[in-house]
Amino acid sequence: MEFMKKLAAPQNLTSLAYTSIKNYILREDLDDKARLTEDGLSRQLGISKSPVREALNSLHTEGLIRIEARRGAFVRSFSVQEVMDLYGLREALEMYAVGIAAVTPDLIKALRQSISHTRALLKASDRLGHIEEDMNFHGLIASASGNAELCRRKTYDLSASTAPSAHRAILEALQRGNRKAAQNAMRSHISLVRHRLVDSMQSRRKSQ
Repeated sequence: MEFMKKLAAPQNLTSLAYTSIKNYILREDLDDKARLTEDGLSRQLGISKSPVREALNSLHTEGLIRIEARRGAFVRSFSVQEVMDLYGLREALEMYAVGIAAVTPDLIKALRQSISHTRALLKASDRLGHIEEDMNFHGLIASASGNAELCRRKTYDLSASTAPSAHRAILEALQRGNRKAAQNAMRSHISLVRHRLVDSMQSRRKSQ
């Protein structure tokens, strides 16, 4: 297993630790049995426990890990029903956001740049970057909706490699002023990710 590199720069250590640990979890594809301790992570990163603890708390708040007292942190696992429920809610919220978003030249430009960035990240096999950019694309639409509750929504999205074409379909519909087509494209996009994730979970459990 590849270890994380020590952090030498005296910058915001909590932010650096957060990024390094998150990247490590995703790169190594850790399962819910992998134990992450403050001692072990601080030694690998070459920093004190305090920023590691804060980074783990942030990842816990995002729902990526769960923290157990005196045992450490573990990657969070989801049941098939939880995934269905979460993505069902996400589909409804994001279709609503597309329906009320203020479509401006700045939004169209930002969405185009996001799609271009996503393609580059996929080509570079940058998994973490792809996930973050996917969240950015959907966050741009949420922000354009003007709904503060949608803008505060935190998600951890395992996006399909079809994201660029799906995002382009949403963008083009918005640019044409066709809200219905944009909502349909959003529904198809979220539904595809949900079904792929559920299928993957079920196949993994059958093979165990």
